[in-house]
Amino acid sequence: MATPYDWPAGAHSIIGTDVERLDGPDKAAGRARYTSDITTPGMLYARVVRSPYAHAKITRIDTGAAQKVPGFKAVWVVQPVGSEVQWAGADVVAVAAVDEHAAEMAARAVVVQYKELPHLVEDAAADPPASFRKPMAPEVVGNPDQAFQAAAVTCEGDYGMPVITHCCLETHGTIAAWAASGLDVHTSTQSVAAIPAQFAQALKVPQSAVHAQAQYVGGAYGSKLAADPWGLAAAQLSKLAGGAPVKLTLERHAEQEVAGCRPSIHGHVKVGAKQDGTLTAWESTTWSTGGLGGGTEPPLPYLFKVPNQRRQHTQIVNNIGSARSMRAPHSPQACLLTLCAIDDLAAKLKMDPVKLIEANLPLLSVRANVYRDELKVADQLMQWSARWKPRGTMSTGVLRQGLGVSMHAWPGVAHPFQCDLTINPDGTVAVKAATQDVGTGTRTVIAVVAAETLGLPVGAITVEIGDSAYPVSAGSGGSGTVGGGGAAVRRAAVDALAGLLAKVAPSLNTTPDQLAAAGGFIVARGGGAARLSWKEACGKLGALPLTVRGQNPGAGVLTDSGTGGVQMADVSVDTGTGVVKINKIVAVQDCGLVINRLATTSQIYGSLIMGIGYTLYEEKVMDANLGRMLNPNMEFYRLCGIGDIGELVVHLMSGPGYDSRGIIGCGEPAYISPGAAISNAVANAIGVRVPVLPLTPDKVLAALAQGSP
Repeated sequence: MATPYDWPAGAHSIIGTDVERLDGPDKAAGRARYTSDITTPGMLYARVVRSPYAHAKITRIDTGAAQKVPGFKAVWVVQPVGSEVQWAGADVVAVAAVDEHAAEMAARAVVVQYKELPHLVEDAAADPPASFRKPMAPEVVGNPDQAFQAAAVTCEGDYGMPVITHCCLETHGTIAAWAASGLDVHTSTQSVAAIPAQFAQALKVPQSAVHAQAQYVGGAYGSKLAADPWGLAAAQLSKLAGGAPVKLTLERHAEQEVAGCRPSIHGHVKVGAKQDGTLTAWESTTWSTGGLGGGTEPPLPYLFKVPNQRRQHTQIVNNIGSARSMRAPHSPQACLLTLCAIDDLAAKLKMDPVKLIEANLPLLSVRANVYRDELKVADQLMQWSARWKPRGTMSTGVLRQGLGVSMHAWPGVAHPFQCDLTINPDGTVAVKAATQDVGTGTRTVIAVVAAETLGLPVGAITVEIGDSAYPVSAGSGGSGTVGGGGAAVRRAAVDALAGLLAKVAPSLNTTPDQLAAAGGFIVARGGGAARLSWKEACGKLGALPLTVRGQNPGAGVLTDSGTGGVQMADVSVDTGTGVVKINKIVAVQDCGLVINRLATTSQIYGSLIMGIGYTLYEEKVMDANLGRMLNPNMEFYRLCGIGDIGELVVHLMSGPGYDSRGIIGCGEPAYISPGAAISNAVANAIGVRVPVLPLTPDKVLAALAQGSP
C-alpha cells in the first residue's frame, strides 16, 4: 500500500545524480578534525606498555621508576599480576604524562615480568596441537557419496587466504576528560551512539554521564565498534590525573598487532558435476583462525545450493589478537573457495566458466535473473566472449594474460536510525543524528534525501552528526547506514514538509494537499498560481521552529535487502618474475535505489582497491617462535598504490526493477569477489592454480614450477 513516505516515482531532481561530498572541501583543506588531530588545553599524552609475548602470565609489575619520570601524571594497570596475556602487543599498563616524550620515557620505565606459556600463531596446517584445535560437527546434506559416484566429472583442490589486518588510515584513538557533569570522549569509532553505554558499564557510571563525539573517522571497516582497552585506559588515566584530558592513540605497529584482524580460511574442496557443468556434489574440509575464538565457518558452498554436501570445519585457536568484523565478514573467504573450485571444474571440463556459472544459476535461492543480466553486462564491458580462451592459451611468451570471473551477494539491510529534522523560521534546515561518517559520505546522503523531499538544493541542508547527544542511531556496519539514514530522513522530511504546508496553505487560500515543494518554492500542484519562496513559507511558522523526529524502521517501504554482483578481472603475469599486474576489473553491482551515484561508485572503487590489496599483497606475517607480527608497519604490510590497480570499471544496475526496491546497502559486497576473480584470471593466464592468497611472486613461481592444474 502506497504511503506519503514512498520514494517519488519517476525522475528525481537530486537522488541518483552525482553529488560531491559536503565535507570534501574540509577534508581536502585539512580543516576536518579527526580524533588524532584534536588538542585541548592541559591535555596529557598516554603510552601503553605491551606484552612482548604471545602467551604469558604476568608475575610482577613495578611502576615506581615510571612515577619518578619528569612530567609523569598517572598510571593505570590494565591487566594486573596473575593475568594471562593472550597475544603479543596486549595492553598491560598505561601511563600519562605532560607530553609524548615524557609518556614514552615513563612507559619504558615500567617493569613487567612474565612467565611464558605455549602459544600458536600460525594456521596454515590443519592439525595443530589438540589444545589449539576445535573441530566443529560435520554437516551433511543429501547423499554426497552417491552423488560423487554418479558424477560425470569430479575436481578437487586446495585453496586459502591468510589473516589480514584492517590497516585503518587513522589508527584507533581516544581523548577522555572528566568534568563535574561526567566523562567527555572524543574517539575514532563507527558507533558513536553505542560508546557511552560501553564506557558507562566498564567505569560503573550512569550512561547519561558519558558524552561521545566522532566528527570524522579515518576508516574503520568493522574494527572500531568497541570502546577498547586503550579507550577505557584513557578514561581511567584522566580520572587519576584530576580530570585532565588524556589522549591515547595507537602507534601504527600497535594498530597492526592488536586492533583486529580478518580471519583466514584454508581448505580442500571437491566438487562433482554433470557433463554440462551442473553441480551435483560438494565436499569441503576447511580450517581457519580468528585469534582466540578460532575462525567461524564460512557459508560454504557460497551462493549455490548444491543438492549433496559434506562439510567439516575446524577452528584453530591462535595467539594473534582477536578477529573483528571486516567488510562483508566471512564472504570473501567463502567466495574464494567456491568460485575458485568452480573455475577449476570449468577448466577440467574445458568449459567457459561464465557458461558453467550460467548453467548453475537455477541453484541460486534468489536473484538468478539479476545475475544473468549482470553477467551479460560484464561480458560486454570486458569483451569476455570475444576474448576468453581456455587456461594457459590466451597468450604465449613470458608475459601471459588471463581472464577470471566471480560473483557475490550481500544482505545490505537498513539499520535502526533516528534523526531530528528542523525547519527554522528563517528558512534554514538542519538534520541531527547520532550516526557517524566513516568516510562513506553519510553527511551527503542525509542532505540529498532531505533536499530532494523539501525541494531545496543540497547546500541548503545543514547536517550535524557524530555526537551521542543527538537521536540514537546504529553503528556503521553491514552497509546499513545509508538505508537506515536515508529512510529515517525521508520520513522526517515528509512529516516536516506536511507541517510547513499546513501553516502556509491558509495564506494561499488552498489546502495543504494542493501544495508541493519544488525548486526552492512552495507551489500549487498542477500548475496553479499559488506560490511562495521557501524562506517566505518558513516565515509562516512564527517564532518557533518545526522539529520532526524521523526513524527507521517506520511507515512505508523505503528499503530492501539482498544484492548481487558480478566481477571480471583481466591480469598479466610475468612468468619470469612471478609479478601479477591488474589490467582491468569490471564490477557490475545491484544496489537498489541509488541515492548519490558518485558516492556509490566511489564505494565500489574503494572495495575493488581493497580487494586487489588482499589478493596480491596483504598478510599478517607471524614469527612462529617469537609469536610476534613481523610486518606491523606500512613498509612491509603492503597496500595498493595507484600503479597497482589498473583500470576499474563500475556499472550500477539501476532503473526499472531496481530503483523500486528502495535503498540497499552496497558498501561491502564489491569487496567480496576480487580474490576469486583475480585468482581465476591468474590461473587462466599461466595454466595452473596459485592456491593461497596473496598471489605474491614467490607463490606464482612455485605454482609454475610445480605445474599443477
